[in-house]
Amino acid sequence: MNGMIKYGYLIPLLPLIGFLINGLGRNFLSKKISSTIGSGVLILSFVCSLLVFNQVTKPGFNTQVLFLFDFIKTAGLDIPFALQFDQLSALFLLIITGIGSLIHIYSAAYMHEETEQHYARYFAYLNLFVFFMLILVLGSSYVTMFIGWEGVGLSSYLLIGYWFSNNNYNNAAKKAFVMNRIGDLGFLLAIFWMLSQFGVITYTGVFAEASTMPLSAITGITLLLFIGAMGKSAQIPLYTWLPDAMAGPTPVSALIHAATMVTAGIYMIARSNIMFSLAPVSQNLVAIIGIATALLAATIALKQNDIKKVLAYSTVSQLGLMFLALGVGSYTAGVFHVMTHAFFKALLFLGAGSVIHAMHHEQDIYKMGGLRKKLPITHITFLIGCLAIAGIPPFAGFFSKDEILTAALEKNVVYYLLGLLTSLMTAFYMFRMYFLTFHGNFRGTEEQYHHVHESPAAMTMPLMVLALLSIVGGWVGIPTVFAEDAHRLSSFLAPVFTGVHHEAKAEHLSHSLELSLMAGVVVLIIVSIFAAKSMFAKEGLTAEKSSSFGKLLENKWYVDELYDKIIVQPINHIASFFSRIIDNKIIDATVNGVGKLVQFSSRQMRLLQSGQVGSYVLIMVVSIIIFFIFQMFWKI
Repeated sequence: MNGMIKYGYLIPLLPLIGFLINGLGRNFLSKKISSTIGSGVLILSFVCSLLVFNQVTKPGFNTQVLFLFDFIKTAGLDIPFALQFDQLSALFLLIITGIGSLIHIYSAAYMHEETEQHYARYFAYLNLFVFFMLILVLGSSYVTMFIGWEGVGLSSYLLIGYWFSNNNYNNAAKKAFVMNRIGDLGFLLAIFWMLSQFGVITYTGVFAEASTMPLSAITGITLLLFIGAMGKSAQIPLYTWLPDAMAGPTPVSALIHAATMVTAGIYMIARSNIMFSLAPVSQNLVAIIGIATALLAATIALKQNDIKKVLAYSTVSQLGLMFLALGVGSYTAGVFHVMTHAFFKALLFLGAGSVIHAMHHEQDIYKMGGLRKKLPITHITFLIGCLAIAGIPPFAGFFSKDEILTAALEKNVVYYLLGLLTSLMTAFYMFRMYFLTFHGNFRGTEEQYHHVHESPAAMTMPLMVLALLSIVGGWVGIPTVFAEDAHRLSSFLAPVFTGVHHEAKAEHLSHSLELSLMAGVVVLIIVSIFAAKSMFAKEGLTAEKSSSFGKLLENKWYVDELYDKIIVQPINHIASFFSRIIDNKIIDATVNGVGKLVQFSSRQMRLLQSGQVGSYVLIMVVSIIIFFIFQMFWKI
């Protein structure tokens, strides 16, 4: 163990210290101290991550495991609590701590209206969230990952329900918590199966044994892991919690949806690439669920009017594309899109927060319009985010999306066509939101427009940093069609994905075909953007009157209502039946009946104790007669 790696425990420890200080001192810390501690510990953690990343990028670096203590140690089971530092974890460390630091700085201004106590509580929750996310990506075993996995679920519950006085927000937090637990059960069963099958649970131990295991076992384990990923990364059918998670403050939405929680499932499958590459059934299912989720969420986003809901369904759709990349075996492309998505989606959420802040918490894009003059920095940075997510070169999203589509085409042309359709819809609904928000005439009240103003520097500075990353972030993955060995991210991650044959480069596509497809996709995306401009950049727009199909999309395909009908209501009816019949009339009636019988019996027996000697003599004589009759007739 050398260099910064031996001090790598500081990376998760610093946010934990911040959580403890702000959490325990929330009743007497000032806002300035709370935000300084909350943001400061994460900036320090980011600096440590940079030092670790510098160590990892050195030639000849091999995976290093930092042992901390024995988590479970018995005669037949040894599970250490250790941190693993390699190329994949180092990349995620930079994303989590880097984007997280910007969100903390942004939060200091965005949450300024909160009381000192709640302000400190907010930063304590943010720090706790980042701590568990870092444990998730740094853990050297599936058990350690699971600890971070569950901790992230708890922290997201606290953050989504931060404004706990609003019962709707509490319901959204509970929905996220419960739906994640469904997926977590699959992950937990996979851990038990691995322990039973391999006898170890560390990555090195499991991956070393994986190739010798029966196909049925590998397939079963990977399918259970994918169920866990479906819950955390919001894939069909466990995706409906994520749009409702918009109940939390906007910086929380950026943290959950951009760089951390929802990418946990992607990280888990990328980390388990050796097992998934050995299980073609599981890989195909990952691709199918991924592209189906991407397409479904994109159709819903087309008709949403809440600025945060559009971004939420956009996140679900982009996650689907990441799973498509993993499912076709292009793990680098999936991780690449995680990185670029963290840049532009954090930018878009924080930009939306700046708009909401300026509009005094108004989120309906049909009550906005013409804001580009009043919010120049927010407008420019938001436009950059839209261009990046749409996939316009040279912005970050172009490179990662192109790599996903190319890998999908090599695997299956249907995947490619559906991915292309998703990309075109993404460009359309993102620019629909952009034009309705920043172009045309202002559709709110005069008083609202009078008070609209640009956000303070603490909010616009992170926007500018993220905008810069959204412009240049994709250049670490230049397609090989432009230059051999120019895909530096693929080279960097190669040691983690050793043995995986299908990587970023599309071996079966000629360079001319690849360039033609690339150009064709960009042209179609530009056409999609201009279509949105012609429809939504006009003066005097009012809320659209939807057709029957439009209403279907507005109501999110009625999936929530379907779940309510076939799952929630039957469970409530069963619970009501058990409450009224089983609990009240059987269990309670039995318990209460025993008590009443004892009371009745004691009242009757009390009558025997009358205090009259004559009564006692009579009872004695009657008892003797009964005794003799019993003795005489018993033998018969």
